[in-house]
Amino acid sequence: MNKYDPRQQDDILGRIAEWRRDGRRIAVATVVKTWGSSPRPVGSQLAIDDSGAMIGSVSGGCIEGAVVREAMQSIQDGQPRMLDFGVSDEQAWEVGLACGGEVKVYVERIEGQ
Repeated sequence: MNKYDPRQQDDILGRIAEWRRDGRRIAVATVVKTWGSSPRPVGSQLAIDDSGAMIGSVSGGCIEGAVVREAMQSIQDGQPRMLDFGVSDEQAWEVGLACGGEVKVYVERIEGQ
């Protein structure tokens, strides 16, 4: 299991601040709940800008593609999303979450300058 590293959180927040200064549109995905074996702990974040640049991680890679797709959509439409991935979810198998756990990820667009 990956241990939470507060320095990574500082890197994410710093990068978000840079992207906002550059006028980029941004979404942030945050792990809000886990159950069983999950690749990243609650509080892990992934920031995505409107060009597809990313920093951070919500899964170590196994669901990141699906989360990025939803984040890009959230950047476009401004709607937050609650994403659920788990072993009983067909989508989870498609994106590779075969670790035997569940992950709930909240995605939201960052508003303002």
